[in-house]
Amino acid sequence: MHHRLIILGSGPAGYTAAIYAGRANLAPVLLEGMQPGGQLTITTEIENFPGFAEGIDANELMDQMRQQCERFGTTILSNLCVKADLSQSPYRLWLDDDSELTCDSLIIATGATAKYLGLEDEKKYMGQGVSACATCDGFFYRKKVVAVVGGGDTACEEANYLAGLASKVYLIVRKDHLRASQIMQERVLNNPKIEVLFLTNTLGLYGENGVEGAHLIYNKGGEDERTYDLPIDGFFLAIGHKPNSELFLPWVKINENGYIMTEGDSPRTGIPGVYAAGDVADPHYRQAVIAAASGAKAAMEAEKYLQGL
Repeated sequence: MHHRLIILGSGPAGYTAAIYAGRANLAPVLLEGMQPGGQLTITTEIENFPGFAEGIDANELMDQMRQQCERFGTTILSNLCVKADLSQSPYRLWLDDDSELTCDSLIIATGATAKYLGLEDEKKYMGQGVSACATCDGFFYRKKVVAVVGGGDTACEEANYLAGLASKVYLIVRKDHLRASQIMQERVLNNPKIEVLFLTNTLGLYGENGVEGAHLIYNKGGEDERTYDLPIDGFFLAIGHKPNSELFLPWVKINENGYIMTEGDSPRTGIPGVYAAGDVADPHYRQAVIAAASGAKAAMEAEKYLQGL
């Protein structure tokens, strides 16, 4: 079946793109994918999205966006795109139910997935002390003790950010050094509220009604190997994100980390009528409000493109 505009992804970028496209009478079709509502739904309360003075539950916010999409004529399909052909227009998409769609314009808002250590406890305590976004959830840990996992720039940035809120920040680093840039290393090592735990891996987490501590191992396999428990209130993953861009690699340009590269400050990918919005094209900020804004830009670009056909 052919459509003028298809939007891939149901996070803030995808939903906002659908709202703008719907109001422009483009009758967009949105594919929700595997995680309706996107990454935001794995957190709990959102306090930094404008317009909600008392904060709002993440799932409620995304549900309201979804309803707003439908109000303006968006057709929402609970399908996953498993294959794409962007070699020529109309663009072809194959779905997980073996059906095929074509479109004149496409907005890629498939997001980026935070990398996890692979511990069962990460799932158990998700939203109850485990987070992959210090900017999103750090506010809830004011004057508490937290740990950040990672040794790169992202981990150091998050540790510094949390140090402005928490009473103590542990940076858990599996190697004997930090991979971060020199200036970020200095900021961490010179911050009195941050303690770096080198040669340390996390074995698990514990707590009755949320995270109360982490099971750690020091210098695994070494002569001085030891395991111990570290009391903490929050556990932040900062080992990177994996942008969901694989389907489009033969056609779109990506950076060294897999993020779709767009032209200047626009959402244009270089393929006529194909745009990227949200975290799949944002290696820096990864915030809902910024993703939503980029979704609006993508829809406005798509409208202009379709008018010109």
